[in-house]
Amino acid sequence: MKKLYTLVVLCVLTAVSVFMNQAPQSRQSQPQNASVVGVFDYYVLALSWSPTFCLTRPENAQCSGKGYGFVLHGLWPQYAQGGWPQSCEPKVGLSQAERARGLTLFVTPALLKHEWSKHGTCSGLGAMGYLAAADKAVGAVKIPDQLQPFHKEVYFSAQDIAQMFRQSNPGLEKDGLAVICRGPELSEVRVCMGKDLSFQACGKGVKNQCRAGDIRVPPVR
Repeated sequence: MKKLYTLVVLCVLTAVSVFMNQAPQSRQSQPQNASVVGVFDYYVLALSWSPTFCLTRPENAQCSGKGYGFVLHGLWPQYAQGGWPQSCEPKVGLSQAERARGLTLFVTPALLKHEWSKHGTCSGLGAMGYLAAADKAVGAVKIPDQLQPFHKEVYFSAQDIAQMFRQSNPGLEKDGLAVICRGPELSEVRVCMGKDLSFQACGKGVKNQCRAGDIRVPPVR
């Protein structure tokens, strides 16, 4: 009888041990930031300085004498605690009408396709809704006069560029944008916006990425 009792206890302890070992693995197998359509906290509007992009991609369609300054890189859903959803299911391509609408906003078909697939699918707005939101977001941000397209290189600090945007856009919070560099050159300005596309403070992970001192702003191509 005593042997039977001992055997039962050992079986129970073994079962509990297996369950405890497997349970955390089951939870950990679920991604912490699983990308779900419409589940995010705010947007980042990414405005790319085209001349810097074209320094290393002169053959790209946006670089063939178009004279672009800032162009729409994308409107990106973000999590307040850092990170972002991406490539949300179901991955639906763009119709001919949606592509035509998108090309009034994005400078190349390849950029439009990429931005819709990676970011737009997570907006929960559908393609036309996402494109309308991107259009509204771009229209809400005034590019400073000092950063309109020009034909000679200039130098500003990242702080100067951020201040130019704040002066040109009343309501833009001190921590509501980030200036991004690629090496010594200006690459992007990222503006944080609520789901209603009003200016707001940026969440974790959205911050300036430029060296100290002046940075080069290349002229248009």
